[in-house]
Amino acid sequence: MAVETVLSRYDRLQSYDWNYQNVPDPVDVEVPPYPGKWMFCGLPVDSPLGVPAGPLLNGKWCLYYASLGFDVVTYKTVRSVGRECYALPNLQPVDCVTVREAVAELPAIDEMRGSWAVSYGMPSKSPGVWQEDVKWTRRQLADGKLLTVSVVASVQEGWSIDDIADDYAQCARWAIDSGADVIETNFSCPNVSTCDGQLYQHPKDAQVVAERVRQSIGNAPYIAKIGHVPSSEAAAEILSALTPSVTALAMTNSVATQVRQGDELLFDGERRGICGDAILDASVSQTAMFHQLIQETGAAVELIGVGGISCLADVQRYLEAGAHACHIATAAMTDPKVALRIRGDSNNSTGY
Repeated sequence: MAVETVLSRYDRLQSYDWNYQNVPDPVDVEVPPYPGKWMFCGLPVDSPLGVPAGPLLNGKWCLYYASLGFDVVTYKTVRSVGRECYALPNLQPVDCVTVREAVAELPAIDEMRGSWAVSYGMPSKSPGVWQEDVKWTRRQLADGKLLTVSVVASVQEGWSIDDIADDYAQCARWAIDSGADVIETNFSCPNVSTCDGQLYQHPKDAQVVAERVRQSIGNAPYIAKIGHVPSSEAAAEILSALTPSVTALAMTNSVATQVRQGDELLFDGERRGICGDAILDASVSQTAMFHQLIQETGAAVELIGVGGISCLADVQRYLEAGAHACHIATAAMTDPKVALRIRGDSNNSTGY
């Protein structure tokens, strides 16, 4: 099958549940090699390319993108209880070229031009459903591919940070027992205003959770996903809190802002995370900032670059900034062939 073939993709005009059920089959396509030897959280992989939590709603979505040149696939964030998705729009295109830090608002547009506001609310199937699906996915996943499972706590009224940590740890243990190769704790979801979506902004609390998760999963590779960090001082706090427990940090989980459509603010005026082309510069800069701190402190933690990647040049920018791997979400959703193109271009490049 030629790379130019039109491939199925997530339909942003349909509901989350519709996309959960209507998954394209894996494709039989020649996947170009990626030059060099690569490791992901201590495990060998064929390339630095992966998909972060978000696009891969279930195991069938994981297998689809694994067939398209992604070597690490991340199962969309799961919980200890089922939770419904927010109403449409879940992916709202916005008119924006570059967002380096939170802005007051961005205008909504009808057609996708590279960036959108993401509004899911971290939905999840019930534990029994996702655990069985993770088991099935790991059995079906080809050799050399890694399955990461992203987890988050489902905060209840009156919970302490210990309760939150226990819930994260329980989900992580369930995921490992179901066959996950790597665990990711989602410490950043800009469209969730409760503490489960903003934990990276509270390093001491994040430290408690990370320590509890580490105790729960033993020596399994462990990633903490964080959002936009505005200063090196804040970055240093996060590093100090999480480095003893985590294998890697994934960044950046979008830059949040309000979205206006005509005279009204969408999403009841709540902020939503902007993903895609617009956050590339901010995310690369943040990766470089953390990399410098890691070099200065000797912290034993890897970096996974996320945000705005759509071509080989973007991958190289992240790797040069200090990332060990690059995860692609928005471009993968709008163009499922993106990893195939990047891998093909890498064979004609004098860089990585």
